[in-house]
Amino acid sequence: MEAAPLVEGVLGGDRRSLARALTLVENGVPVLRDIMAGLSPRTGRARVVGFTGAPGVGKSTVTNAVVRAARGRGLSVAVLAVDPSSPFTGGALLGDRVRMAEHATDSGVFIRSMANRGHLGGLSWAAPHALRVLDAAGFDLVLVETVGVGQAEVEIAGLADTTVVLCAPGMGDSVQAAKAGVLEVADVFAVNKADHEGARSALRDLRQMVAMVDRDEHEWKPPIVMTVASEGEGIEELWERLDGHAAHLESSGALEERRRARAREEVQGIVLDLLRARMGGAGESSGLDSLAQEVSEGRCDPYTAADLLLKDLGAGPSGT
Repeated sequence: MEAAPLVEGVLGGDRRSLARALTLVENGVPVLRDIMAGLSPRTGRARVVGFTGAPGVGKSTVTNAVVRAARGRGLSVAVLAVDPSSPFTGGALLGDRVRMAEHATDSGVFIRSMANRGHLGGLSWAAPHALRVLDAAGFDLVLVETVGVGQAEVEIAGLADTTVVLCAPGMGDSVQAAKAGVLEVADVFAVNKADHEGARSALRDLRQMVAMVDRDEHEWKPPIVMTVASEGEGIEELWERLDGHAAHLESSGALEERRRARAREEVQGIVLDLLRARMGGAGESSGLDSLAQEVSEGRCDPYTAADLLLKDLGAGPSGT
């Protein structure tokens, strides 16, 4: 298909073109190169907020409540729910549109569940492309929600201007947060289901762990918000904290740094994907299998093997 009509449709606010462009992102088709070239000049305006946390903490409910708060302020909102794909079927659990049914008929809200489909680049490859599409479509706010499992919990920080880590009482989330290293990536903590037993204990644990992180006086200290998203409680405070972080990013210059880092990761992801594709397409002619055999037998070290493979691919030496 031709990219130009699709780009024109996305920039013009056509929802069918937008949905089609996101499908092409998921499928990783060659025409993406032309689509991104057409959309890039119109990007860089949307505010991106990411939500992550263990399954069951209420990410979709919180996201739904934040959408409601944003719409009450006249902002257009896109929600991108990135789900882990099944390694067997390639499918994913895409239930977010069901939970956000109240916004289904709102022309100022666009909700898309997207599976990474087991792509080797994972969240870091497909999601930046999707964010670029939604940004170019003119949304004021883009909310990214992902299941906090493994690396995805940290990867989302590279996609968002502000990262919200959600915890729930009685689920050991505060302890898991310390283990997973998400204390370093969280800009705001939210203890959802704060009406449940153990909420104060979770709040106390999080406060202790946030206090343990060494920061200078100018660095942002992640606030902790108590919410009952199903009832809308604490959402206004959460919004205020999101606004506070956005203001901090602007005043400190960190927003530009984060977006530059995001672009760097996006470019790097494309380069790595192209290299993987070239290695896969080259088959035995790439010499990968024979090099692997030499490394396994101790006749060659892995760095030398990598240099030889990169040379065959025309990519230059690997370095150290």
